[in-house]
Amino acid sequence: MKSFLLVGLGNIGSEYSGTRHNIGFEVLDEVAKQKEVGFETLRLGDLAHFKYKGKTVYLLKPSTFMNRSGKAVRYWLKQKNIPLKNVLVITDDIHLDFGTLRMRQKGSAGGHNGLQDICDQLNTTAYARLRFGIGSAFGRGRQVDFVLQPWAADEAKLLPFGVDKAAQASLSFVGDGASNAMNSFNGNALDPA
Repeated sequence: MKSFLLVGLGNIGSEYSGTRHNIGFEVLDEVAKQKEVGFETLRLGDLAHFKYKGKTVYLLKPSTFMNRSGKAVRYWLKQKNIPLKNVLVITDDIHLDFGTLRMRQKGSAGGHNGLQDICDQLNTTAYARLRFGIGSAFGRGRQVDFVLQPWAADEAKLLPFGVDKAAQASLSFVGDGASNAMNSFNGNALDPA
C-alpha cells in the first residue's frame, strides 16, 4: 500500500498558536478533524495517520520549531519508508496574497527558513509544497513580528474557508495526484463557493 506524508510547518507552544506562521499546523488539524483521527506525540513531532483512497496518509507536525523542520521530515520519511514524491509540505508564504494557495512539485525555499532546512536536510528541492498566502502587510524589518502575530480580525473571519480548501488540496494531492490538485486548487481559497 502506498504511503504519503503531509507535513504542516509551524512552531510548537501556546504562544505560537493561531499565528500566521502556524498555518501548516492549522491545515493538518483540519485534515485530522475531517478524518476523525488524533495526533500522538512521538520523536521529533506529532503524528496521525489514516487510510484514504487505498493509501496510508501520515500527518506530521514537527516539534523541532520551524527553522529546523528538515530533521523531523527526514526522520519520518525514513521511518515510514515514504518516497519523496509522496511528500507534501504545507507552509505560510508572505509572497502570496492572503488566502492564495499555490502547490508546486518542486522549487526554491523562497526565503522561507523552514523550507530551506528541509531542502538542506533532504539535499534536494524536489519535494511538493503547498504554500498558503499570508500577505505582506508589514514595514521594513518587521517580517518576523508579522508572521508571529495572530490573524487580523477580517482575516480570521475568512480563514476557515482557506484552511478547509488547503485541507481539500492536501487530500487531492494524495488521491488525485499533484497535477490534478494544482489544477483544482491553485488560486484564491477564500471564495466560499
